[in-house]
Amino acid sequence: MLIGEYIHTIDDKNRVSMPAKFRKELGKKIIITPGLGQCLFIFTTKEWEKVSKKLSDSDSDLSFLKADQRSFNRYMFGRAAEVEIDSIGRMLIPEFLQEGIKLRDKAAIVGVKDRVEVWNEKAWSEQKEKAAREAEQLAEKLAQ
Repeated sequence: MLIGEYIHTIDDKNRVSMPAKFRKELGKKIIITPGLGQCLFIFTTKEWEKVSKKLSDSDSDLSFLKADQRSFNRYMFGRAAEVEIDSIGRMLIPEFLQEGIKLRDKAAIVGVKDRVEVWNEKAWSEQKEKAAREAEQLAEKLAQ
């Protein structure tokens, strides 16, 4: 399970280190895609296959006929990238994905059970504060 929060510096070649605790579970190849809420999602290739199946609507081979599903799939698949983690644990996040979340000097790398999220450090700080303020109400909603 991927859990925890880490702040890592982005080097001058636009690489960021994957936390050592995540490396073994993620493997050498990962999929990075735009996430929801100003972050990027990182999946193992195996988890990405599961996500892909769910997004393609397993009930029908004609999921491409649904406009909302086409739009969301374009968002997730069209901007996804397969990335390798090098021998010392660094990954190069494609520039177009960095720009989408305004990733500059530091990245917040957050384990969220079956995926890793990458955040602009400031946006992550704001997200944490918001979640902390709303935690009790969110718990109530989820318990219903």
